[in-house]
Amino acid sequence: MNTGNQWIKIRGSKLRDNTDANPPDGDRVTSLTAVRGFPDSQDEDYGSRWRSIRVMYFTMFLSSVGFTIVITSLWPYLEKVDSSADASFLGWMVAAYSLGQMVASPLFGLWSNRRPYREPLVCSISINLAANIYYAYAYLPRSNNKYHMLMSRVLVGFGAGNVAVARSYIAGATSLKERTGAMANMSASQALGFILGPGADEEVETVDQCAVLTSNILFFVVMFIFAVFETIATPLSMDMFAWTRKEAVLYNGIIMVGIGFQSILVFLVVKVAALRFGDRPVLLAGFFIVFCGFLMLLPWGNHFPKIQWADLKNNSLTSLMSLGPSPANGTLEPTGCPYVQTWCQYTPAIYLAQYITSDFLIGVGYPACNVMSYTLYSKVLGPKPQGVYMGWLTASGSGARTLGPVFVSNVYTHLGPRWAFSFICGMVMGAMILLAAAYRRFVAFSVRHGRVVE
Repeated sequence: MNTGNQWIKIRGSKLRDNTDANPPDGDRVTSLTAVRGFPDSQDEDYGSRWRSIRVMYFTMFLSSVGFTIVITSLWPYLEKVDSSADASFLGWMVAAYSLGQMVASPLFGLWSNRRPYREPLVCSISINLAANIYYAYAYLPRSNNKYHMLMSRVLVGFGAGNVAVARSYIAGATSLKERTGAMANMSASQALGFILGPGADEEVETVDQCAVLTSNILFFVVMFIFAVFETIATPLSMDMFAWTRKEAVLYNGIIMVGIGFQSILVFLVVKVAALRFGDRPVLLAGFFIVFCGFLMLLPWGNHFPKIQWADLKNNSLTSLMSLGPSPANGTLEPTGCPYVQTWCQYTPAIYLAQYITSDFLIGVGYPACNVMSYTLYSKVLGPKPQGVYMGWLTASGSGARTLGPVFVSNVYTHLGPRWAFSFICGMVMGAMILLAAAYRRFVAFSVRHGRVVE
């Protein structure tokens, strides 16, 4: 047994270990770099390690590009492929991606703990490629096209389960000081994709399971509110502003690009703010900004949306009011808030300025919450292999992205934006209270066990 500083080989790179126990497995990822203050420049394979981390950045970038290309045009494509699909089915379409990801994330996380990272990554990317081809040709079958689209989105989400693998690798390949920056850079890579698209096994020391559970709940809330936001954006804007399908896709795509640029700036600010104020205050501030964003979306005033009235003639519905030009063939398409949504007749309209201000606030708060939630999570876990833990975190986020679209599409359709966004505000407020209650538990593993002073 060696009692000095050891080297543990990590998939082609080496990290410095300060423990006195023999390394359990040379193929494990263990975040033990610079525990005794050794600078990263002394790491023998520092360049190789960071090249691998940058590959993870690129993987997340491509995944984000593929997602954002589809999400803003999902509703118009669904209507074109299968005219029997309604807004409720749109919720299932958006949720299908997250359902697949929820199932795949723990499996890929467990796989990455037992085998080299390249195996789950190659498998997931291959599934993602095949599933996107399936989605592109979902219009070819003569019937049940919407179900072909639904299945393709499930498979795309399953392939996207590699997010857990990428986060696990970065958590294991970075030191405590490097991790916030590395996680922020990965989130920035994802944001850039949005723009371009439209072993410590020897320890007797335990992980704070209360902090782990709380982190998963908070991450669930973070992903739930964003799933609600991305799902409802197109139908909401078409109802409130009487936009055509083409206008809704175009304008919301422009907004998404703006939020993507804004997110990159937020990630840069978050890195600085976390160093100055700490990770926990930044996360709390992010939740507060998101709360303000959804509060801004609550309808008020005496201005009501244009109603999309209809009359029954020859067993078909013919629109009588709020007609706009169709982008496809120059004919008229109905625009405005459908009369079948009875709340349209008594709920005030959301102003365009409200909508844009809300987008801005959510675009600031969500990236901060996103990067800080799983940065704190990885620090709470410490140097243990984090594949399974990161898999559960991603699974909780995928569960949120499954439930969020279904929830908002049904509540919005039947009760309107006032009920939907009031519930979200209450949910975010609950998350802030939970974070405040567990505030002292969110400390790094090494700080908790007295190895490092925070």
